Amino acid sequence: MNNHFVDAVERSIILMHENLGEQLTVDDMARAAMFSKFHYTRVFQRITGISPGRFLSALRLQRAKTLLLSTSMNVADISVHVGYNSVGTFSSRFTRSVGVSPIEYRRCGGAVPRLGATKPERSVEAADGVVAGVVSPCSPVALDAIFLGLFKSRIPEGQPTSCAMLPGPGRFVLDKVPEGTWYLLCQGVGPGRGAGGENDDVSQFGSHGPFRIGPEQKTLDVVVRLGPARLCDPPMLLALPDARTIAPVRRSGWGAALGRAA
Repeated sequence: MNNHFVDAVERSIILMHENLGEQLTVDDMARAAMFSKFHYTRVFQRITGISPGRFLSALRLQRAKTLLLSTSMNVADISVHVGYNSVGTFSSRFTRSVGVSPIEYRRCGGAVPRLGATKPERSVEAADGVVAGVVSPCSPVALDAIFLGLFKSRIPEGQPTSCAMLPGPGRFVLDKVPEGTWYLLCQGVGPGRGAGGENDDVSQFGSHGPFRIGPEQKTLDVVVRLGPARLCDPPMLLALPDARTIAPVRRSGWGAALGRAA
């Protein structure tokens, strides 16, 4: 994509970051990008993979995650701080996207004890796709663990349909993938860090997709390159297991810590 379009979208994302507690409209964002509303929405979708509204919602939940761990603000105050008029709406959206409630996220320090994959909507027999490949870092940054998950959208939120955790860069296999269109989203965490680290310079991110698994293509082999998060990358909302607490599990397999669905 032309750098001019990327710069324009990034200007609007900076506006979002600076006004998460305000009721921003698409018109406001389009003005920051210096595009018409229609043109802005189309360009934003092409660059980020999601709409401006969904991106803004993801940033608000990301900020809420940070506030839950770094402040003593109560949930109601945090919901207002990140632009929600209803604490009930905030709590339900947070729980759906992060995987645990705001109170539980704070209680567990931002790292869940285990992570499960969603059960396929179709029968297990129909979930016979395989997504495999290699995760490769773009720089020699040491990584303590790498999470990989298949999601229905460009935002890593909710429970993935299939997931794995690697002890470092290398080969992976995600099996029992049902038919559908998927995004493979990855996050690598540096040594001594938990599973959060949205603002951590040693976190690495990567993605591949959208791609389709179906009768015409049941297997896919890809290379995912990790690098620092870009301003236009949707944030990781899903709460992950803490790499430090589940490190011993690596020696016997990650399935127990991830709670992979059978």
